[in-house]
Amino acid sequence: MTGVAVIEAGTEAPVAVAEPRTDRYLRAALRLPVDVTPVWFMRQAGRSLPEFRAIRERASLVEITRDAALCAEVTLQPVRRLGVDAAILFADITTPLTGLGVAFEITPGVGPVIERPIASADDIERLRPFVPEEAVGPLLDAIRLVRAESPVPLIGFAGAPFTLACYLIDGGPSRDFPKTRRFMHAEPAAWDALMAHLVDATVAYLAAQVAAGAQAVQVFDSWVGGLSPFDYCRSVLPWMRRLWSGIGDMGVPSTHFGIDTAGLLRLQAEAGGDVIGLDWRIALDEGWSLVPNRAVQGNLDPALLLGPWPDVEAAARWILDLAGGRPGHVFNLGHGVLPETDPDALRRLVDLVHDHQPRGASR
Repeated sequence: MTGVAVIEAGTEAPVAVAEPRTDRYLRAALRLPVDVTPVWFMRQAGRSLPEFRAIRERASLVEITRDAALCAEVTLQPVRRLGVDAAILFADITTPLTGLGVAFEITPGVGPVIERPIASADDIERLRPFVPEEAVGPLLDAIRLVRAESPVPLIGFAGAPFTLACYLIDGGPSRDFPKTRRFMHAEPAAWDALMAHLVDATVAYLAAQVAAGAQAVQVFDSWVGGLSPFDYCRSVLPWMRRLWSGIGDMGVPSTHFGIDTAGLLRLQAEAGGDVIGLDWRIALDEGWSLVPNRAVQGNLDPALLLGPWPDVEAAARWILDLAGGRPGHVFNLGHGVLPETDPDALRRLVDLVHDHQPRGASR
């Protein structure tokens, strides 16, 4: 995180300067003043871009992540087309599972499907230690390639232990992940063993990404919003604290993101993360009030981009006005870009965010 702040001689606080595009996202993640609000989109590298679809005609998602040059190209496509302020490594949250000895396929229209779901403590004992260079070597090479070419910071990422456990135990995507929740209550010792293994693997995975050149990291806890605060406190929070303790010395900003987590935001902030991601189910100012001393990321409803532009503009300006130009806001969607989204609408949204002047503010 060194080299991001700009301090004028004789002052004790950071002052706003005309930031190059390379610094904007990193400064906002650390709640430092920026020239304009930075913006990037979850799933910006992917299904909405025609240039990505052209690549997918000849390579699967898994094949892309195992080809460093191709992975770097897909990661950089939205940077060139959309003008966003950060790139995010192209991969799936299940990508590192192969390094644990877990066989799975990413089925079109379904998602990751685990060949042999975890059902007992014995299954957990069979998981292998995660060795990044062996498990995801081409992905780390892709990071090095992106850093050599990208005009904006690169975000590395990982799935959170709870979300990974949902796939491992339920065997694939699910609305409520009933097997996982049952396992968590019925097999607490085995659950803790699984969490410990996944935390260690995730820390190693993120550390390898940072060592390869990632300038920030994001942890996706996509399915944790299905838990009650009681279950989160008892079965997830201790492990998320351990995760953030493990990545805290990496020297890069970190983002903690989940879906449907309005009731868990205070606990997520307690667990860790420089930036807390907000989905669209809570107003940005209300969500920010629940996570004091943190930056926030979000939080436009991605479905709005499938409709008329005036609705997109009205909602985006509302969010930006709620942020009020305060240091520490990274504009994003409340979840990933939907496949049907017009890339031109995304580019138009980037320009709107960069040009927006909060009510009552002056530049």
